Amino acid sequence: MSNDTKATRYKLNRRGFVKGAAAGSAVAVAGIAGFPHIARAQAAVKLGVLHPVTGFLQFSGGQCRYGALMAIEEINASGGIKALGGAKLEPVLGDAQSKAEIGAAEVEKLNEAGVAAIVGAFSSGISLATTQAAAKYGIPHAVDVGVNDKIVGRGLENTFRFGPGFGVITKRGVEGLIEINKAAGNPAKRIVIVHENTTPFGSYMAGLMKKGLEPAGFEVVETLPHPTPNKDFRNIALKIKEIKPDVIIPSHYYNEGVLFLRTLQRQRVSAKGIYSVLGGASSQYRFVNEFPDAARNVMDCNHWFDPGKPAALGQRKKVEAAGKSYSYEVFLAYTAVKWIADSMERAGSADRARIIEAMASSTWSGHFMPYGATRIVKGQNTGAQPLVMQVQGSEIEVIAPSGYATRKAVFPS
Repeated sequence: MSNDTKATRYKLNRRGFVKGAAAGSAVAVAGIAGFPHIARAQAAVKLGVLHPVTGFLQFSGGQCRYGALMAIEEINASGGIKALGGAKLEPVLGDAQSKAEIGAAEVEKLNEAGVAAIVGAFSSGISLATTQAAAKYGIPHAVDVGVNDKIVGRGLENTFRFGPGFGVITKRGVEGLIEINKAAGNPAKRIVIVHENTTPFGSYMAGLMKKGLEPAGFEVVETLPHPTPNKDFRNIALKIKEIKPDVIIPSHYYNEGVLFLRTLQRQRVSAKGIYSVLGGASSQYRFVNEFPDAARNVMDCNHWFDPGKPAALGQRKKVEAAGKSYSYEVFLAYTAVKWIADSMERAGSADRARIIEAMASSTWSGHFMPYGATRIVKGQNTGAQPLVMQVQGSEIEVIAPSGYATRKAVFPS
């Protein structure tokens, strides 16, 4: 387990677990390494914080956990849940170990611990399992990152997602590419899509992108899948080099995203542009800082904060001052916790059913995402949208839509 995901663990009180719970359980209440301690309160409300903090998704899962704990710390420092007499939020941590079935098992433990709600669980595959498991107990579950639209499309009354899903993201991704290509005189026609195919995430994205791009006049000449985790992209890079596409569209988790883009650089694979959709590395400051040459001019349609909101920029400074990377996992998990807390305030209760009612009717606007006021339809915040970013120099700039843009696109690059 990395330093980013290690937690200082301590035992829950006896009511937190059923008799016989394993001492080495992945569920615990703790601070995270380098993270301020969150004080216990007599009238604490337990919140499940469930992410894959070990296994191949541990970087992103650890980032989510960090963002969730940051939100909890801020809420507690500002007086807790005021409608509940200042009750503090008490995090109960779970580790999905990058496996859907483990995530579902962790929900069982979180239920036994008496959590009022759950935030998690980063990946689509794990979130599909954890939301289903939570539904058995009527536990409100705010999905922070998982984008598969089946998560909120199954009619589970306990399941909510504040950020956008696949359908909205791929639509915005197609629109963004059309807009950027048109502004450059339509130099791009031929597309290659590279995606992971181990989880529901990559394959579904590839299918939706192809469906949207071809009617817009682009030719998807090849779709190249790969497993996750993957240690070698040389054959895929050579295949792309033979095809000579105008635009390469990759979609991976973080480790594979870094390796793929670095392989393209080492193999000298050229294209008019690299345009990620939900790129695991493409909108990560960590990647930009560590491998600036591989990141140069890479574009990405992804989750992003509103660059015009001082609160978002202030949070970035706070995260980076703590030696962490400010990534979409951080601010999506952070926002999801804040949303749950707002729903508890409106419900005036830690009762699960009343929190679900409050989340379903939420109009929360106290966030720094480019979403506007919250409007929930069948568990989905319908105002949520991604932005299109590009690495320019050492910064990640918003290039579309124009209302949020901080720079014009560099294309062809």
